[in-house]
Amino acid sequence: MPQPKPAQFVFLPLGGVGEIGMNLALYGYGPENNREWIVVDMGVSFAGPELPGADLILPDIRFLEAERRNLRGIIITHAHEDHYGALLDLWPRLKVPVYASPFTAGLLEAKRHAEHNAPEIPVTLYRVGETFSVGPFQIEAIPVTHSIPEPASLAITTPLGTVIHTGDWKADPEPSLGPLLDEDRFRALGDEGVLALVCDSTNAMREGDSPSERQVGESLRELIENARGRVAITSFASNVGRIRSIAEAARDAGRQVLVLGRSMKRAIEVASELGYMDGLPPFLSEEDYGYIPRENVVLILTGSQGESRAALAKLARDEMRSVALSAGDTVIYSSRAIPGNEKAINETKNLLIEQGIKIITDGDALVHVSGHPRRNELKRMYAWVRPRILVPVHGEAAHLVAHGSLGAMEGIPEVAQVRNGHVLRLAPGPAEIIGEAPFGRVFKDGKLIGDEEEVGIAERRKLSFAGHVGVSVLIDGNYNIIGDPDLVLLGLPEEDATGDLLEDILFDAIVSAIESIPRARRKDLEMLREATRRAVRAAANEAWGKKPIVTVFLTKV
Repeated sequence: MPQPKPAQFVFLPLGGVGEIGMNLALYGYGPENNREWIVVDMGVSFAGPELPGADLILPDIRFLEAERRNLRGIIITHAHEDHYGALLDLWPRLKVPVYASPFTAGLLEAKRHAEHNAPEIPVTLYRVGETFSVGPFQIEAIPVTHSIPEPASLAITTPLGTVIHTGDWKADPEPSLGPLLDEDRFRALGDEGVLALVCDSTNAMREGDSPSERQVGESLRELIENARGRVAITSFASNVGRIRSIAEAARDAGRQVLVLGRSMKRAIEVASELGYMDGLPPFLSEEDYGYIPRENVVLILTGSQGESRAALAKLARDEMRSVALSAGDTVIYSSRAIPGNEKAINETKNLLIEQGIKIITDGDALVHVSGHPRRNELKRMYAWVRPRILVPVHGEAAHLVAHGSLGAMEGIPEVAQVRNGHVLRLAPGPAEIIGEAPFGRVFKDGKLIGDEEEVGIAERRKLSFAGHVGVSVLIDGNYNIIGDPDLVLLGLPEEDATGDLLEDILFDAIVSAIESIPRARRKDLEMLREATRRAVRAAANEAWGKKPIVTVFLTKV
């Protein structure tokens, strides 16, 4: 009789390792051919100009779909888009239980109502400090501090040991919203024995400690009190603690608050239902804005990343019906620039500066702090939990390597450098990559989800580079051209360098290509179509230096 294979405890990231964003991690327990799995987080990344038309970047979940019968649940650590933003699009392919905090569940439900035909996802609520079971895994949600309500680290326990999956966290002694990070619980888990620490690497290259949210609140209060005109503050919509700090500073300065932006209003509505906005005066309506003296107003609004449809960009373009800014007002960017968004952010800033509006960023004053741990905070976490294995996650290669080096210098016995798709055995035995799983990216494009080819992004990228030429040619029964070919040029220049019309150049190329083919060979319509296509691309390349996409409609009548 063959001996049964021993159970293993494994970690498998499908997103968020080797990149920032699109976090999706799996933990598996059981023998190699019969593991049970849980998912921790299911996030998105945001598409840039290199992906024309794409709305969101989602993790490829082919592996999860193949393992669906062994998938026991999805646990969400917090409600940032890079940790929960793919749920509405990907959950229908899995339909397994979802576990989330009340704030995360509330924000997910509000988001569902805002999206057409979004699925209703049953959510089992957990609160920080609670323990619950998902399949063979015992999960404890440990309170930490981050730039959103109710973030949790997860202590994931199996018969082979306990892993602490930190999620996004920092050690903020004075957050704007509680609870505090539970240092005592981390220490207690360390005393019990921690197999592995799977830990946030975002700020692993930054020395010292992250400043506190209290310091940001005090700085914003001072800026609001000293401002002469209106003050508009843009931040991440989910940063409810920052929104509350701004509202308190405005109240103390004798100003009223107007909130702009759908995602900002949605987050505030959910936070209000859970009591996070208690004690604040009511916010202004847009209709009342024009009746309030400039020096008595603070706006809190979306658009910190230069999004063209967000409230700040609309204000910069003076496109809002009831709300405007004017010379002498101040705009504060209480946020950081996500890499890739710099150009869009600067475009909005320049529009505001042209109007005589003062811009303040985190380079000018303490108006933003990260929600992630710097090196001193990481060292303290190591000392609390004393893991046997450190697994750096949530970062690009530079962050992961810096984090791993720090852990090794601090005496952690094993540091496992993994990337998306690696199956890392945590126990039994030493940490070791024992396999690979399919991973990758798919794209949300309008109502559809697929890879670059399936949703047309690859072809769209070519179109954005060299345009498109549509050609329609009619030929008679003797395979002669009837009339003149029709051309439609999209995205091509009108003339070449000598002033000749490009349309005329391509027209001549079409006629020449067809007439140069002996009439007997023109019966092969596919060959004739391809010869025409090649002729147009060659003529365009000679005249312009680029080869457009060419579509030829060849009809025999």
